[in-house]
Amino acid sequence: MNISQWPLQERPREKLLQMGAEKLSDAELLAILLRHGVKGKSALDVAREIYQTNGGLIGLFALDYQQFSKIHGLGLAKFAQLKAAQELSRRYLQEDLKRQGKITNIADVKIYILSQLKDCAQEVFAVLFLDNRHRIICFEKIFYGTIHGASIYPREIVKRALYHNAAAVIFAHNHPSGISEPSDADRSITERLVDALSLVEVRVLDHVIVASSDVCSFLEKGFL
Repeated sequence: MNISQWPLQERPREKLLQMGAEKLSDAELLAILLRHGVKGKSALDVAREIYQTNGGLIGLFALDYQQFSKIHGLGLAKFAQLKAAQELSRRYLQEDLKRQGKITNIADVKIYILSQLKDCAQEVFAVLFLDNRHRIICFEKIFYGTIHGASIYPREIVKRALYHNAAAVIFAHNHPSGISEPSDADRSITERLVDALSLVEVRVLDHVIVASSDVCSFLEKGFL
């Protein structure tokens, strides 16, 4: 049965308008973005199928176009819609943090960094630059590839901090392995970066590691 033939209260779009977006499942929200199904399947059927076969939203949003287009009935237009929705959510989180005026708790930072790094297939090392009132200046992805002591250059971080006139920073990187626990190399490079930035009076507030939906904070662990 086509979605248009369903009772109004069961159609994802009408359900959203009547009850609010928070009442819909991930698959129902995805169906609204997809708009149309394929022959023999409604948009909700397609949404449920791709949601389940790709490991939920994290797996779905991590797909590149080549992988996405292999799903029957999904092409460039739907891929663009999903990527646009994903980018809007990231920008909303960044704008929301800026609107608060300054960073007041690590929970908000963890959510923001998770949104920025959780879909990265390779390791990325990034820095959140802050002013002396802990207001966000910018978030920059600086190093790519396997993160270890030899691949992170403290002088580059110092140069970027001085360029932005930052008073404090929060480091962030992801673990595609899915394990958020800091490695010995993570702790070692963090110590080197803290020492380097202290020479130019830039404070390191935290180092956050993202692994799938899990987030680890050095500050919360007592490593800083």
